[in-house]
Amino acid sequence: MTTPVAVRSGTFQHNGFELAYEVYGDEGIPCLLVHGLLLDSLLNRDLAQRFVGEGYRVVLLDLLGHGRSDKPTDPRDHRVDFYAEQVRACLDHLKIDKALVGGISLGAITGLQFAAVAPERVLGLFLEMPVMEWSTTFAAVLLTPMLTAVGYGKFLFRPFARFMRRLPRPRADWAASGMNALSAEPEVITAVLHGILVGPVVPPAAKRRAMDVPAFVIGHGGDKLHELRDAEALVRELPQARLLKAKSILELRINPSRLWPEIQEFLRDLRESVVGRPSGRQASG
Repeated sequence: MTTPVAVRSGTFQHNGFELAYEVYGDEGIPCLLVHGLLLDSLLNRDLAQRFVGEGYRVVLLDLLGHGRSDKPTDPRDHRVDFYAEQVRACLDHLKIDKALVGGISLGAITGLQFAAVAPERVLGLFLEMPVMEWSTTFAAVLLTPMLTAVGYGKFLFRPFARFMRRLPRPRADWAASGMNALSAEPEVITAVLHGILVGPVVPPAAKRRAMDVPAFVIGHGGDKLHELRDAEALVRELPQARLLKAKSILELRINPSRLWPEIQEFLRDLRESVVGRPSGRQASG
């Protein structure tokens, strides 16, 4: 078990929308983690507490359309490159110059997009289950029917979502995050899926090869939406990357003991590499 740490929440304005975040810890090397598709910051809460124990101050951002952030229903507001700009805006709001950036699935590719557009703001990358070239075909196969079903079945999905909102949340944050995703209004779900499908997914390989910062990549086999081949390819491309193979996409959430020692080593190595130079101004707002 991890020891509970100080947590505070806040919001900021970006392009006319309100975005929500949580900050774990009062000091340390800045880190910003992003959730997966349709999920929210609850998914990374346990991870944030663990990172704090290694000397990090962790920001959990709810992207537009997710969690406690505003939920516009226009697909043009939802693209991975736009999400990367929200990461930049959050760091600006908190007066953080550089951070370890990443997340899981959608969060991983958002982190990659951010590293492509703002490399000077990146101390390192923590990329869990990236969705890249080997995964995008299955992503389209999976998400397009979901988009159609939710879009044309609003009369069925809306009462289901309202029912889910009334249910008590379990103690496991990852499960509560999944329930929150199922509680979203159908117009929000279709807007997010539509926007992500038509926008860019990851930076091109040439830009990925230029990301010369410490990087930790987690992948696993048996999941066509998060192909292990993508994680392996990314580790070959990133100059300072290391790979950790998980047994499933949920292993780090439900049974992290096998994975944590290698993550801990990466966090300690990164912390040691930045000792003696500014790691970011104190959070504010």
